[in-house]
Amino acid sequence: MIQVTRSGTVATIALARPEARNALPIAAWQALAAAAREVGDARAVILKSDVAGIFSAGADIREFEQLQADPALRTQFRTAMRDGIEAIAALPMPVIAAVDGGCFGAAVALILAADIRIAGNLSEFAITPARLGLGYPREDVARLEALVGKGIAALLLFTGDKLRPDEVHKIGLVELKTRKAIDTATAMASAIAGNAPEAVKLLKRTLRGEQTDQGFEDAFGGAELAEGLTAFRERRNPAW
Repeated sequence: MIQVTRSGTVATIALARPEARNALPIAAWQALAAAAREVGDARAVILKSDVAGIFSAGADIREFEQLQADPALRTQFRTAMRDGIEAIAALPMPVIAAVDGGCFGAAVALILAADIRIAGNLSEFAITPARLGLGYPREDVARLEALVGKGIAALLLFTGDKLRPDEVHKIGLVELKTRKAIDTATAMASAIAGNAPEAVKLLKRTLRGEQTDQGFEDAFGGAELAEGLTAFRERRNPAW
């Protein structure tokens, strides 16, 4: 359902539920949170699908009839989805979402938790709760608005329309569009992993607004700068 693999210092979290087009039931959101804990000391993480033609159909609609009948299960669903998404968002290293197929509903909320989103030629995107008579979690709406602006967020949420790579790139929902997202993401993750790992984490904390002036100053006394300067003088690659 959710698979974690490592290639050197790059970890991959893959959605792998072909029988349901990677629709994510409660158990899958819980597994996603566990997968985030499994990446360990990876320097970059790729979030992708192992199913051709689809990134994810979103939350598993087959559970929704149960949610209609059981209010307690609704809370379990909401918290499981929240835990899975926030586990990805909380990772200290960069996360790259590679989308090479359809990305719908709650799957868009998932890629919003990544740091960088890449759309392949075969990707398409839609936020569809209004078509089912549902809302969208406030945390995910806030991330969407922060990324694309309030007006575009409203357009995506209110219409549920499908968008192609050129369109999502134009509105800023993805940072890059490319022929095949996973190839671009793999090269990017390798480049990130070649940089000073603690410096990269420091930069991610800064992007989150968690960096302090003291943290910025302390890096000048750190081992990574010492190695970086030595490697520069010796005209070699740093030994990170």
